[in-house]
Amino acid sequence: MTNQSPIPVVVNGAVGKMGREVIKAVAQANDMTLVGAIDHNPEYLGKDAGEVAGCGAVEVPILNDLQGTLVMATQEKQLGVMVDFTHPKSVYENVRTAIAYGIRPVVGTTGLSVEQIQDLAEFADKASTGCLIIPNFSIGMVLLQQAAIQASQYFDHVEIIELHHNQKADAPSGTAIQTAQLLAEMGKTYNPAAVEETEKIPGARGSLADEGIRIHSVRLPGLVAHQEVIFGAIGQVYTLRHDALDRSCYMPGVLLAIRKILQLKSLVYGLEKIL
Repeated sequence: MTNQSPIPVVVNGAVGKMGREVIKAVAQANDMTLVGAIDHNPEYLGKDAGEVAGCGAVEVPILNDLQGTLVMATQEKQLGVMVDFTHPKSVYENVRTAIAYGIRPVVGTTGLSVEQIQDLAEFADKASTGCLIIPNFSIGMVLLQQAAIQASQYFDHVEIIELHHNQKADAPSGTAIQTAQLLAEMGKTYNPAAVEETEKIPGARGSLADEGIRIHSVRLPGLVAHQEVIFGAIGQVYTLRHDALDRSCYMPGVLLAIRKILQLKSLVYGLEKIL
């Protein structure tokens, strides 16, 4: 983008762990400029977003006015992008608001329902505005999911275990749900019953996704983001695992999404769609 102005980026959820990483990544990208930082934590309001993120002053204060910040972003010469890492309870309205102002949302917040995603897709289509909803920005996770799809051709039994830090608000994770959806799209039903199961404690067998796939969620301090897809057959177990050990691993995917969304006119779900 050597002959174009930098992409204006608004980070919503700027004080969160992912928000801070995004601010640092955008500040260091030559083809982007941070124009807004939104968060509702009163402790940080008015402070410089770069100083809070740990990358030095960027002369962008942290505000709690999403609409006002989006209006400002629409005045930039380049098409604006909002990166959202907020909360499952607010992400739907955040995305609708961004699209309404012509700002393209890159959404890392999970917890959107199927109905909400469909509604946002229709809204984005009507506005001819790109929208990216990405449950996981890690390239490694995309590779794991592709390997799982290949394995599903040969295994009829599979379960998913996802492990996250205990500050994650939604369960199962959006990544685990997406992985189950990808496997379900293979046109088969998994885990044919061998016995009639009884749960002595409700939920002991995890949540039941489409096509008989079980998802188990673990929440513990010390974890970041981890997922296992375990296939089983007579005499063998095939385990795929991805570990995100530092949130910086998501930033190449976030920056790619910011660049790619300018070319979109509708909603796209999943990082693999833009690689």
